[in-house]
Amino acid sequence: MRAAQTPPSLVTLVLATGLSVLSLNMFLPSLANMAVDFRADYALVNLSIAAYLAVSAVLQLILGPMSDRFGRRPVLLTCMTVFVAASLGCVLAESIWTFLGFRLMQAAVVGGSVLSAASIRDQFPPNEAASKLGYVAMAMALAPMLGPMLGGTLDMMFGWRAGFVFYTVAGAALLTLLWADMGETNHNRSATFGAQMREYPHLFRARRFWGYALCAAFSIGGFYSFITGAPLVAAAWFDLSPAKLGLGIGIITGGFMVGNFVTGRIAARTRLTTMILAGRIIASVGPFCGLLLFLGGMGSVWVFFGSAIFVGFGNGLTNANASAGVMSVRPQLAGSAAGLSGALIVALGAVITSITGAAVSPENGPYLVLSMMAGSSFLGLLAVLYVRWVDARDPLPDAI
Repeated sequence: MRAAQTPPSLVTLVLATGLSVLSLNMFLPSLANMAVDFRADYALVNLSIAAYLAVSAVLQLILGPMSDRFGRRPVLLTCMTVFVAASLGCVLAESIWTFLGFRLMQAAVVGGSVLSAASIRDQFPPNEAASKLGYVAMAMALAPMLGPMLGGTLDMMFGWRAGFVFYTVAGAALLTLLWADMGETNHNRSATFGAQMREYPHLFRARRFWGYALCAAFSIGGFYSFITGAPLVAAAWFDLSPAKLGLGIGIITGGFMVGNFVTGRIAARTRLTTMILAGRIIASVGPFCGLLLFLGGMGSVWVFFGSAIFVGFGNGLTNANASAGVMSVRPQLAGSAAGLSGALIVALGAVITSITGAAVSPENGPYLVLSMMAGSSFLGLLAVLYVRWVDARDPLPDAI
């Protein structure tokens, strides 16, 4: 099969992003069975999630710069090759430690999301890139909803290893597709690592980069606080069944999809910070009004989960535009910017998840969760206001 010479299609980039999402959550329903099969503590098996996230955060810091130096295509093909081999290793693992070793290698698939975003930015100007990223995010919002359902079904029918067989086959199919369709999009590569390293201080000193990156991270932080605290609130306050809880959690993803659809439709002709500002206001007002209703004795299951719709919709207006902004500050370092921003999102998400998990209780459940959602969303609002403040005083790119 002849290697691709043209830029990848949007469908290919959606699939590459989607597999990176599925690799995180599809096998969650199998964790208990895996603990039994390996005769290991559940906490040890759970490292397949926590340690995986940590490794993926570090890899994003590495893969982005590598793609700026060597190109998106070779780095992404290498990532997918490692993912396929690691997935097969998980299938064949006979001990928990062997499994965990291969599981951490699977984190290479994070290149699918980081480099797909960088590839889109390579091809389009900021506003049009935001529109394309919105469509990618809208399509891939289905992955966290459908992934656990697929994983649970495979486990029930064939055992937990079937999920990793799926990863192996899907990874091999995607690798073939990338080879055929993923033409190189980075045509401004540095001649040497030394030349590239001299560009990094420009990115770190760019005030707009940190404004956009923190806005994206705090936006996702509101989602993390919701999914961490919602199960306890659903059980202690509303006595919801697991199925109804799953539907409630899916509501925020539904709002996210609608927000990304709107982004896809209008971002190409709308200023980035205008879209982001609208999203941050909506995401802040929703949970704040929900909190006021609970404090006033008018809280209900509809108020609690309805507030999450505002966060999801606001994030849909925010994230693609913030990502485009992150990668547009220094276009020649789009991969590095995407990787650094992605690592910041994972790190801040871990912090917010830990705070919510430690602080939430049956007594304060909805108050704490809604406060965390509103607070995180508001910090994202402050971040985009900072970007607009910089734009007003320095319309040109940040001074080097």
